[in-house]
Amino acid sequence: MSKSKESTSGATAASSFNTTPRGQDDPYQYQTGFGNRFASEAIPGVLPNGQNMPQKNKYDLYTEGMTGASFVAPRADNLNAWLHRIRPSVAHQGFTKLPDNPDLESNFLPLNSKVHVSPTQLAWHPFDIPSDQVVDFVDGLKTVAGNGDPTLHEGIAVHMYLANASMGRKAFCNTDGDMLILPERGRLDIQTEFGRLMVRPGELIVIQRGIKFKVKLPDGPSRGYIQEIFGSHYTLPELGPLGGHGLANARDFEHPLASFDLDQNHWDSMWCLVCGEMHSCSQEHTPFDVVAWHGNYVPYKYDMKKFVFVGSISKDHIDPSIFCVLTAKSKATNVPLADFLIFSGRWDVGEGTFRPPYYHRNSSTEFMGMIYGEYGGRSDGFKPGGASFETGFCPHGVSYEEFQKATQAELRPTRVHENTLVFMFESSMMWTITDWAMNRSGKLHKHEPKMWDNLKGQFMNHLEEVEEDLKRAGLPGLGRGSEQVSMNGHGQANGH
Repeated sequence: MSKSKESTSGATAASSFNTTPRGQDDPYQYQTGFGNRFASEAIPGVLPNGQNMPQKNKYDLYTEGMTGASFVAPRADNLNAWLHRIRPSVAHQGFTKLPDNPDLESNFLPLNSKVHVSPTQLAWHPFDIPSDQVVDFVDGLKTVAGNGDPTLHEGIAVHMYLANASMGRKAFCNTDGDMLILPERGRLDIQTEFGRLMVRPGELIVIQRGIKFKVKLPDGPSRGYIQEIFGSHYTLPELGPLGGHGLANARDFEHPLASFDLDQNHWDSMWCLVCGEMHSCSQEHTPFDVVAWHGNYVPYKYDMKKFVFVGSISKDHIDPSIFCVLTAKSKATNVPLADFLIFSGRWDVGEGTFRPPYYHRNSSTEFMGMIYGEYGGRSDGFKPGGASFETGFCPHGVSYEEFQKATQAELRPTRVHENTLVFMFESSMMWTITDWAMNRSGKLHKHEPKMWDNLKGQFMNHLEEVEEDLKRAGLPGLGRGSEQVSMNGHGQANGH
């Protein structure tokens, strides 16, 4: 008989997966996923077992609940979190309304005299970071454009942040909307109630409505873009025939681990944005004292280099929705309030195809910005830290020079937008532009319409060829003199 062999075991994970620190560039660890429920303890054993609100928490911590949706929202849309903290948020000294910031806007209805309508394309050179005064992330918020109003629970706002100082003993809570933040210059070291996140240029962070946070600037002066949405939350776009993965994969979104401070000293600057107004309260403890938490209403970040681009591998273009990283629903079915799209290095292989964006008039409003690189074919000096805007149905497309190159180039597989990251905030809503963006930023310039002057009617050079083709088809020739001939739907001539 052969001697029996004892079975040998492999290895067993000690815990669920967390990312590893990326050195000084990003020293923090994260949980990964999107839309799932997370749990994190800075001290093991703090989360209560089998319940959310025990009569008495370990270490005499306080239970605090936070909701990001209606109590009765369907499970797929029901967002909440449970926080176990040293002192509850209710322990504060009362609120005081702060003076209005003339550069911060939340009401984008045309009835507001401080917003403007533009039927044509607009562009802004890179916005300046202040150098003559100390300005932190909140002080440096400048609104560019938007739609709706937070009191209507539907709308959108686009801001720039232009900051040169960290927030110190100051925290911020936006009760109006979720903020998608895109640093363009300098990292953002963001401390939230749920933990810390380091956000680098090329990454995005979403901080949901009602969550307290503060921003440090580890690289000095910083500039970036913000898309704020009222009444909705960001989700991943549906993939349809793409299947179960592609575009922004759920596993690549990163959420913080619990981290708390022991600070029980005076904080005199807890700023809250409420219906477009800034209010402040003081308190005798840090707002960042959550020892453990669990839930699905949690801030997250995403590295846009991980985006999986898809496109045509035969001919023509697919609609730009294939570049969508995140989307937010409006109250209308199948009409997004906001889409966030990116354009970066990828292959272009379309055969017999006009490869740049074709000339178009979309129903959506488009706002574009650049994180790094170059984006050719424009006359507006489009640079990192600047922006461009097209309202719905505003015609746009590449310059004549780009058109010429695209129609005459030898079509080979080509890398496009290499070492470039451009984004688009796209919305089904019509936007208005703020007074700061139009009159006070000092960076506005309109697109130069002459960039399209040379797009002449080349059809007129082919009239003899057209006449011959009409004759071969047994159709009347083109009109002579003032007479004009058009074709009806049956291929028959209509005289005018």
